[in-house]
Amino acid sequence: MTNGISDLTIWVVIVVLGIGTFLIRWSFLGTLGNRKLPDWVLRMLRYTPVAVLPALVAPLVVWPAATGGQPDPARMAAATATVAVGLWTKNMILAILAGAITLFGLLYLL
Repeated sequence: MTNGISDLTIWVVIVVLGIGTFLIRWSFLGTLGNRKLPDWVLRMLRYTPVAVLPALVAPLVVWPAATGGQPDPARMAAATATVAVGLWTKNMILAILAGAITLFGLLYLL
């Protein structure tokens, strides 16, 4: 027993959440997996990664946990370098390397 919660309760919660997660994913993949989607849906789905990735990365750059949620010039510069090199070269590996080198270099200097 941990903190007044029995082991059985914990396992029931884990199993129920696992089933719920499976059903949520199956509702999209299982029902739509073998069907042809309309062209307008496929066109809209192409923009999903472009919208999701910045939404995941922006809070880590603007309010990093390493600085207690305060903006950090090293992380801002690294993000700027990553975007600039990515736009300039159209090469993801070079963009990531530029951002990493900028981040670690500025963290070392500052």
